[in-house]
Amino acid sequence: MYEVEECRERVILVGVCVDSEESTYASVKELEDLARTAGAEVASSVIQNRESVHPGTYIGKGKIEEIRQMLYLLDANGIICDDELTPAQMNHLERELECKVMDRTLLILDIFAGRARTSEGKIQVELAQLKYRQARLIGLRSSLSRLGGGIGTRGPGEKKLEMDRRLISERIGALKKELEEVKRHRDLIREGRQGGNLKTAAIVGYTNAGKSTLLNVLTGAGVLEEDALFATLDPTTRVLDLPGGSQILLTDTVGFIRKLPHHLIEAFKSTLEEAVFADIIVHVVDASSSQMEQQMQVVYETLHQLGVEKKPVVTLFNKQDKVVEKMNLRDHNADYCLKISAKAGIGLQQFREVLEKILLEQQIYLERLYPYNEAGKVALIRQWGQLLEEEFLPEGIQIRAYVPKEIYGKI
Repeated sequence: MYEVEECRERVILVGVCVDSEESTYASVKELEDLARTAGAEVASSVIQNRESVHPGTYIGKGKIEEIRQMLYLLDANGIICDDELTPAQMNHLERELECKVMDRTLLILDIFAGRARTSEGKIQVELAQLKYRQARLIGLRSSLSRLGGGIGTRGPGEKKLEMDRRLISERIGALKKELEEVKRHRDLIREGRQGGNLKTAAIVGYTNAGKSTLLNVLTGAGVLEEDALFATLDPTTRVLDLPGGSQILLTDTVGFIRKLPHHLIEAFKSTLEEAVFADIIVHVVDASSSQMEQQMQVVYETLHQLGVEKKPVVTLFNKQDKVVEKMNLRDHNADYCLKISAKAGIGLQQFREVLEKILLEQQIYLERLYPYNEAGKVALIRQWGQLLEEEFLPEGIQIRAYVPKEIYGKI
């Protein structure tokens, strides 16, 4: 009996520094974490300082020769570039180095494909992968397109290319229809939640900041927790009980990352819409990360792309149990900032109190006696408000409650 050992990818990471060295080194370090999450073994990394990325080969000729020798000496079988490569750059690098060439986008898509669990997640990943391939197919062997006409544009190559384009376009169309159905279903669930008079808080943040751990500790959701990038792709919503007896819905979302491709955001828009429609944004930050401020900036840029604005923001500086030196933690975009450790249970009671405070700020305190012929208004308060006290008197119903501003005029 023969044992077959699986061939593991052994790769060299390649980055180009055009502005900040610190930012580039942090980005390549993150690329290393991504590669390991995808199951690759990192042999080495190379960073070239340039005024701009080489339009044809991403890096210069001298660096290509250096990497070719490294591939041989380190017994590596591929490279991963820290940016999204154009079709021309990928083709030229493959021809020059005679090895597998990947870019950051392809790596993220590979991780997403392995992490997707629900049918929605799988549809979104396939859609993003097809859009990535479609862009490269159009750029690849463009001389074979029917649109060109003339000598050299006929033959089997042209037919294969056109067939691939058509099949990918058809599949993208079918997946978009499926996602529309999923979106309609999600909208119905969201409407049902609103009918139940529960506000929603969306947990957002950089990948591996501790969002799933927070949800699990607070609600016992049982979401996968892992010290890896993109451990959670599919959103999970659970009810959280607050100190004063009220409740709120907490929704975990997919983590953000720098250089996240636009078509990936587009594909996951229906999932990320949980943040768009949420009443409160809970921004979880890894306070132990040396790149904390840059990661926070990435999160806010992504939220801006999604159109998430003018919502109360609570920033949680998580992983305080790992913070070595004391820092002045601030977030000018947040209404409230708290230091917590989801894993150690630090600051979570204070977080619950802040959520309740925000909910009360969005409501109006009401103390009134309603005659029995206005019992319908009391029913509205029961449905939409937070009833503190209800007393039946001979002259009517005495009420003490908090009610949402939207229905105050009706009662």
